[in-house]
Amino acid sequence: MKNLILSIFILAICISCGSKDKKDIALTGKEPKETPQTKKPNIIFLLADDMGYGELGSYGQKVIKTPFLDSLASEGMRFTDFYSGTSVCSPSRAVLMTGLHTGHVSIRGNKGEYPNKYDRVPLKKSEKTIGEMLQQSGYQTAMIGKWHLGVPEDVSTWAKGRGFTYAVQEQWGEDAKGNEIDERVHWVNNNQDSIFYNYNNYSCLDEFRTNFALEYLDKKEASKPFFLYMSYRTPHAHEFFLSKNDLYSDKIQEWPEIERRHAARITMLDTQIKRLFTKLKESGELENTLIVFSSDNGPTNENHHDYTFFNSSGNLNGYKRDVYEGGVRVPMIAYWKGKIKGGTTSNHPSTFYDVMPTLAEVAKAKVPNKTDGISFLPELLGKEQEKHSFLYWEIQEGRSVKGYRQATRFGNWKAVRYKDNYHTELYNLETDLFEKEDISAKHPEIVAKANKILKEQSVPIAHYPFSGGVFKN
Repeated sequence: MKNLILSIFILAICISCGSKDKKDIALTGKEPKETPQTKKPNIIFLLADDMGYGELGSYGQKVIKTPFLDSLASEGMRFTDFYSGTSVCSPSRAVLMTGLHTGHVSIRGNKGEYPNKYDRVPLKKSEKTIGEMLQQSGYQTAMIGKWHLGVPEDVSTWAKGRGFTYAVQEQWGEDAKGNEIDERVHWVNNNQDSIFYNYNNYSCLDEFRTNFALEYLDKKEASKPFFLYMSYRTPHAHEFFLSKNDLYSDKIQEWPEIERRHAARITMLDTQIKRLFTKLKESGELENTLIVFSSDNGPTNENHHDYTFFNSSGNLNGYKRDVYEGGVRVPMIAYWKGKIKGGTTSNHPSTFYDVMPTLAEVAKAKVPNKTDGISFLPELLGKEQEKHSFLYWEIQEGRSVKGYRQATRFGNWKAVRYKDNYHTELYNLETDLFEKEDISAKHPEIVAKANKILKEQSVPIAHYPFSGGVFKN
């Protein structure tokens, strides 16, 4: 009898609490405030700039030291078949932010055609970003570093205007008044403040940017979940301002200085990510934070750096601006303490346009665009994972047809089509991962399937006159 009375009493309390929550929502129009125990997961997306598939120890690098990221891979999940949005910065980041592949998103290259100029193209306002999606789901949002999805003369296209409550970004080009913008200046919330990067005061640009992130983590609202998009500079070849360092000093006689700097900056990035991780651990937020690390495209071969020196593509064919595997297959590490089983490796083929639906599922948010992606959260959690019927990439680099390239992967088949040679190359990645033998002549039926995808997936857009494909018929 006593147990029955106790049960009735507990049930009454539960009903009362539930009624109170509903009453609060009715009166305020808002959900009850989240507590640390009920708060949605925090999300941090770490993006390297031009880091190749083979530039981390966990992906086979033998010389460059990346001890922290390697440990993160050993404690989280390492993806072997993860792909960037495409093989150059701006369109790849557009894919990441919108969940649309490069045949559908409004940015297909670093620059596009206008009636009287060839210049950068901003994201359309109708293309909602991950930041906007998560803001609507109650997240605090921050972007620090390289945005590359707007135009310098229109601040509404900068990160602050595209879903990030707090934004610190570099900018270059001419402002609305025609003044040249100094790329070293970092703009805080558009024109709210500006801070000059003095390279003599920091080991590298990424230390400067990580300081903003640490400060943000200190000042954000503790009771609300946050999304932090850290867009790093490393190992992009054009960081001209770098303070002196003695990393790999034992290789000075053996390596060209540009290669020593390249290796040093990757190791420095590893250190900065560790600083961020340590901050989360000390604040007690690490256990409720999903961390994802990746790169915007394959390795650079610019500014006298040789991408073969450290085998930056990991033996894959090609590099930045190629749609062969070396240009688009990138490292991806996911860490979520207590959620992702440590030391696991996934060969699930996934890509940048899967990130938006994945984070939507993590945050219980509504995907704002008709996404091309599929959430890979089940894969992270060791559950049954839906697969793509195909993956798609395109790129327009320069004004000539020679800069237009397309590729698709379906199963282990990879089809690549370059410029106006009217030929679709075909590779079997299961037996020819390094894309050495074009077997298109042996499999006309597979080539026909690939061409159908390449023709149908590229929606023509005025800024990129070769979009839609370069076919004879």
